[in-house]
Amino acid sequence: MNELQRKDLKYIWHPCSQMKDYETFDPIVIKRGEGVFLEDMNGKRYLDAVSSWWVNLFGHSNKRINEALYKQANKLEHVMLANFSHEAAIELAEKIVDITPDGLNKIFFGDNGSSAVEIALKLSFQYHQQIGKNKKTKFVKISDAYHGETLGALSVCDVDLYNKVFNPLLLDVIKVQGPDCYRCPYGLDRENCKSECFENMEKTIEKQHEEISAIIIEPMVQGAAGMKIYSSEYLKKLRKLCDEYDINLIADEVAVGFGRTGKMFACEHARISPDIMCLSKGLTAGYMPLALTLMTDKIYNAFYDDYPKLKAFLHSHSYSGNALGCSVAVETLNIFKDEKVIEKNIIKSKLLREKVENILNELPNVGEYRQLGMIGAIELVKDKQTKEGFDWKSRVGYQIYKIALKKGVLLRPLGNVIYFMPPYVINDKEMDLMVNTARDSILEFF
Repeated sequence: MNELQRKDLKYIWHPCSQMKDYETFDPIVIKRGEGVFLEDMNGKRYLDAVSSWWVNLFGHSNKRINEALYKQANKLEHVMLANFSHEAAIELAEKIVDITPDGLNKIFFGDNGSSAVEIALKLSFQYHQQIGKNKKTKFVKISDAYHGETLGALSVCDVDLYNKVFNPLLLDVIKVQGPDCYRCPYGLDRENCKSECFENMEKTIEKQHEEISAIIIEPMVQGAAGMKIYSSEYLKKLRKLCDEYDINLIADEVAVGFGRTGKMFACEHARISPDIMCLSKGLTAGYMPLALTLMTDKIYNAFYDDYPKLKAFLHSHSYSGNALGCSVAVETLNIFKDEKVIEKNIIKSKLLREKVENILNELPNVGEYRQLGMIGAIELVKDKQTKEGFDWKSRVGYQIYKIALKKGVLLRPLGNVIYFMPPYVINDKEMDLMVNTARDSILEFF
């Protein structure tokens, strides 16, 4: 262990970590990044196959984004967004409204994905209070949902690893059994089903709609659940149901927005518009903390009144609309347009699928390979016939992750799921390195 690693462990409590693991697994101190690669203090390189927790779109140290950040830093670093504004925030807002699903015409700035979700929940609740529907105080989540780590966001999560210990602190939320396409209880396939599992949601909403303010969902892919991909039919039915019962549909696109699923936004697969949309992560291509919560005019107008009526949305973050973050986000959107990123990703996603499918027969214990756009996931199981997963205590994915790091690829797992979510700049040779290292690491473990 070098001096930097010793200082790290002396002072830093790492996120999503059991720090005792670091007794045998030293923190890797990164000194620079370029393209899809990170380089540590010893000069070893790691292919960033998970985009540094799904945020990096166009590679590390991207020259265009570096330049945009430099130019903005020399003009304005930050100004509070209450009663003030700046060019980068205005330009970003205009561009986002232009490309997001129809009807999302107003934007509230936040700091990160969790704050975007907190804003969305508060907006929905206060909206219904202000239009006289005071009974609508509850939210609906689906099984295996993940929406962030702050208390409101955690309340609408359904991953025990994150929220079980905090249950006494959380909101009283209605849980509905959601899609589970790999272990479908109806024996159907996500590619051609009619989302028969939606009956669970229908039954719940029919009984409790008078008390429900909003339903929150990760469109198309449940990320932290193991990149669980489901049918767009589910979203279509959900939109219709929310309209029928005056329930806000909140689309959490924090992880799946900005091209990850093959479309700019995952809701586009179902051709629907939510009432509220949460964006972050890829918004700034991995450079700066920034989040947006978008909403319809209908919701915005319920807050628009004389101040003494006390209808204002009195929520704020110190760094709301940070100029540096906004300028980076503007350049991110420019890159999408100038470099035809979505079109190129269609070709790259097909290539990724071909490469992974070519190695699947070599791998033991692969229950399913699923992919949507530039998100691919290998689910490892104990028994292929019964689809029984490995005991979480055996930490199968974690062990494979450590092996892959030694081989120079960052493949941070989700339980028993090894997934690929690389920066979009990955090339054919780099994709080979990523996929083949995953294969070799899985084989070495088993």
